Amino acid sequence: MPGDSGTIVVVEDDHNIADLVDLYLRRDGFRVVQAADGASGLAAVERERPRLVILDVGLPGDVDGIEVCRRLRAAGTVPVLMLTARDTEVDRVLGLEMGADDYVTKPFSPRELVARVKAILRRSEGQPRESPQVLQAGGVEVDRGRREARVEGEVVPLATREFDLLAYLAENVGLVLSRRQLLDGVWGPGWFGDERTVDVHVRQLRKKLGDSLPLSTVWGVGYRLG
Repeated sequence: MPGDSGTIVVVEDDHNIADLVDLYLRRDGFRVVQAADGASGLAAVERERPRLVILDVGLPGDVDGIEVCRRLRAAGTVPVLMLTARDTEVDRVLGLEMGADDYVTKPFSPRELVARVKAILRRSEGQPRESPQVLQAGGVEVDRGRREARVEGEVVPLATREFDLLAYLAENVGLVLSRRQLLDGVWGPGWFGDERTVDVHVRQLRKKLGDSLPLSTVWGVGYRLG
């Protein structure tokens, strides 16, 4: 039944695109709330407490998609999937640095969009089953059950994908992992974005966790934790 899969807020000023996304999400059981600008999108998220937000980068007015993403990330950890008509590295990196969990470039396949939504929700809400719930990464405690990163007992807010990357590195502490291995392990083997996406998220982890995170770059290969 519509709504069984939870609520998604779609912030998109192009009504044709918004209605198309709405249609495909509802087919998969999601309840959809639409907003046509940044201010109403933020209000809808505050009111609806959705499982995920789909957010257009190029919103009209002073509060564009990047600013909406920044405010959402400052206020909480709701997953964000960004839509962009601008397939440039600057736009992608800026969105990811603001805390977006994934991005889709227009024009896009609605089926692919729904698949990405489901993948983000699995990563952000799934529970690991076999390995320990709490891992230690230098001075950072990685609590996978609570999806929290803590330094000296204080929670450091991370975006969904940032936490997933940290947890994956902590599971493989001491190993050198290539960008491709990290993409496959965190984003999934079906993800076909730029490998430099990993670098953006590593930069954010270092910025937020500082010297507590012993994450080193292995030039020409990838990264190693510990």
